[in-house]
Amino acid sequence: MAWVGSTQRLDKTVEPTVGTKEVEDEKQELGCPPLGLESLRVDDTQLQSSSFQRMGLGPHRGRLNIQSGLEDGDLYDGAWCSRYEDQNQWLEVDARRPTLFTGVILQGRNSIWSWDWVHTYKVQLSNDSLFWKPCMNGTEEAIFEGNQDAETPVLALLPEPMVARYIRINPQTWFENGTICLRAEVLGCPLPDPNNIYVWETELGSKDDLDFRHHNYKEMRKLMKSVTEECPDITRIYSIGKSYTGLKLYVMEISDNPGKHELGEPEFRYVAGMHGNEVLGRELLLNLMQYLCSEYKRGNQRVVRLVKETRIHLLPSMNPDGYEAAYEKGSELSGWALGRYSYEGIDMNHNFADLNNIWWEAQEKATDKSKVSNHYIPIPEYYTSEEAFVAPETRAVISWMQNIPFVLSANLHGGELVVTYPFDCTRDWAPREHTPTPDDSFFRWLAAVYASTNQAMANPDRRICHYEDFQHHNNIINGGDWHTVPGSMNDFSYMHTNCFEVTVELSCDKFPHASELPIEWENNKESLLVYMEQVHRGIKGVVRDKDTEAGIANAIIKVEDLDHDIRTADDGDYWRLLNPGDYRVTVHAEGYIPSVRRCRVGNDPRPTICDFRLTKMPKQRLREILAKGGKIPKDLQLRLRALRLRKLRASTKAINRRRARERKARAARRSF
Repeated sequence: MAWVGSTQRLDKTVEPTVGTKEVEDEKQELGCPPLGLESLRVDDTQLQSSSFQRMGLGPHRGRLNIQSGLEDGDLYDGAWCSRYEDQNQWLEVDARRPTLFTGVILQGRNSIWSWDWVHTYKVQLSNDSLFWKPCMNGTEEAIFEGNQDAETPVLALLPEPMVARYIRINPQTWFENGTICLRAEVLGCPLPDPNNIYVWETELGSKDDLDFRHHNYKEMRKLMKSVTEECPDITRIYSIGKSYTGLKLYVMEISDNPGKHELGEPEFRYVAGMHGNEVLGRELLLNLMQYLCSEYKRGNQRVVRLVKETRIHLLPSMNPDGYEAAYEKGSELSGWALGRYSYEGIDMNHNFADLNNIWWEAQEKATDKSKVSNHYIPIPEYYTSEEAFVAPETRAVISWMQNIPFVLSANLHGGELVVTYPFDCTRDWAPREHTPTPDDSFFRWLAAVYASTNQAMANPDRRICHYEDFQHHNNIINGGDWHTVPGSMNDFSYMHTNCFEVTVELSCDKFPHASELPIEWENNKESLLVYMEQVHRGIKGVVRDKDTEAGIANAIIKVEDLDHDIRTADDGDYWRLLNPGDYRVTVHAEGYIPSVRRCRVGNDPRPTICDFRLTKMPKQRLREILAKGGKIPKDLQLRLRALRLRKLRASTKAINRRRARERKARAARRSF
């Protein structure tokens, strides 16, 4: 077989050089895509090694950006580590078909206990894993530079791209205070091979005609503009604010009446890119804009119904500054943390006001817990001051939440495959503890809807991403039961507004290669659609003044046995997400007599209409009339007179009961 040693040049291949291409300021073209060690397209069985220290440091752990467990020596450590310290150790990757190998990306070991990385290494290639040919630099065997720390990815391009099936990474020198440990990705273009014993599956992709690539800020704006030009009747672009460096936070609105809140129509939002280097959510939302536009024009009834009955808001990049930093390094070279934080170094998922502990503390101090407000908890003054360390992006999103009566939301992250639901913050600062909301059953439903329809999450044979097996939890978990996050957007959204929100961790790879975006779209397309449709579950209606038929804003909707109320929007409409069942619903509004109704929620994903008409309290009506200088109507005079008589009778009864008790007490004392 003559594959090894033959060379080819790709049109987009970088001019090959021996040694490293460290992560420079300019974005680097990789030439060939990654085989998929990081994204798990490469199976554990395709990885072999000369030796390994223990199972948790086996070859299956030698994957770029894999994260370790917290316990030293556990089964899920953060690299492949050889058992012996000599120059004969190697990590081997079987591509399972002829592949044009172009480069290797290396990292050290991910661990809070150990410091290990490889300084230099060699590369060998083979067709059969028996006979190996070294990668040459002219007449000498090539030596590639590796890492100077544990986390920074370092790219080394082969002097000449070479065709083979197997590739080995052979460490030569390593950190003197450590041992041979590495995480890797291999770059290679698969080639056809009619003699391959494996029935190679057709490359997965998508039939949808979408723009599958990574978009920087300018390209994102251009794409969003093209969608509005194609579907001007159902789309609108607006900005909710700016990032620290001045990049606008653009939102795409999709609705049959863009720019207007329609009475009874729920508001939905997706937010992506809170962590700038978790980029898949950004691209999925850009794909979703294009898909909804094209399918609406095609007359897809599911999409038409969704657009006509829902006002959809898509924020693809909450942290554009962080994204630009990660994008400049590129898909495989940005590492695990670069771009995660805002320009000021703020983790926005910990940057919202911590309302949980305010609520819990108020409950502990109250003698009557029913009188403690369980919704619309105000933001503390220290948080709203100009000196507070709050990112401008966070402030912009909070203002957005306050201006639009959102009902349901999800924020899209990356680095795992799981859906988390509130509360994210634990009581008493426990590092990990199940901390449910009063709406725990519905939140579990929301999380399960997304996870069960996601092709990657729902695959029972999938490999765990890093060190947690979320399949034991059906790929959903309470946020606090994973790790505590004070000041999360999920908790803030639930406690300060009417909106229910979950977090979706979309993929093991935070920054998947562009070639993997069509697959990721297919993994998530149904989930994105079906999750939006959940905004129509539960009850909805309008709370009106019985006399004027005007909508009543800020009326409180209380559902019996659920310690979480919501409020009506400016026009008096409301939406209360609920699981199927019978509910006793009470509506309170200042100056009105409370009203109670029984509302039944069915199994169909259609809301039950529960309207309320409230009657003003006589005193409130009297105040309004007198304030306008009007005369008191006879019907109101009669109602006020009847109210005074009821109060008089009640006070008389109370006086008589008190007198009777006093007489009995005196009689008892005389009997002694």
